[in-house]
Amino acid sequence: MTMEKTGKGKTMIMAVCGKGGVGKTSISASIIRILAEDRNRKVLAIDADPAVGLATALGFTPARTVDDIRNDLISRVENGQGGDKKELLKQLDYEIFEALTERDNLAFLAIGRPEKEGCYCQVNDFLKDVIETIAMNFDYVVIDGEAGIEQVNRRVMESVTHLLLVSDASMKGITVIKTIKEVSDTAIAYDEAGLMLNRIRGREEADRLSIPEGIRLIGWVPEDDMIRETDIQGKSIMDMAESPALGAVRKILLSFNFLQHDTGVAV
Repeated sequence: MTMEKTGKGKTMIMAVCGKGGVGKTSISASIIRILAEDRNRKVLAIDADPAVGLATALGFTPARTVDDIRNDLISRVENGQGGDKKELLKQLDYEIFEALTERDNLAFLAIGRPEKEGCYCQVNDFLKDVIETIAMNFDYVVIDGEAGIEQVNRRVMESVTHLLLVSDASMKGITVIKTIKEVSDTAIAYDEAGLMLNRIRGREEADRLSIPEGIRLIGWVPEDDMIRETDIQGKSIMDMAESPALGAVRKILLSFNFLQHDTGVAV
């Protein structure tokens, strides 16, 4: 894969956020699968969850994470081997590029879990700068985040074009979404934000849910046995047959204005 996007539009960046256990990673993987169907577009999947569940859902086995690079670099800096700013940036750029796992028009990058405590602000800022620079070479970037937008903002990117809030039908899930939205309104810059309800057992259930004021509901995804079985078996959603959940996600992406106008994605 060459590090140059093929489309003419701006890079579309989506951060997928929500409470743990609501199916956030399956939704992220479904979106990435749909976007990657257009072979004329380059897609970057970023797994910002330390559990690295997105790798399994997409069929990747990352050899190195961004935090592996971060921890190695901090050790070098502490030992006086870091070099000047220009040299640090050059090292990070090369090492993060090497950490990308590629397959056809899809690339995968795992953030991982930081092992070193304390503030390494310069290293963290350099990492974000390099990741943002790499991301701009893709048409689409999808970030599977931790249970809060502040982690994505702090460790990956300062801004996204689309903030996708994911919840199941539980009040706990929807309450977390409300908190994430409130934090994101002041912590990050985004163009659009919307709520996708997941694992819903029909329209009647969706209509009964109380959506917090100020949050736009962009659609709901049905409970899907095919997705569930794929998760149980630890298989990749990329290899799964078309399913009701995938069909629902396709329609929601269109209504969320995430697909670029000349995309070849089937909807």
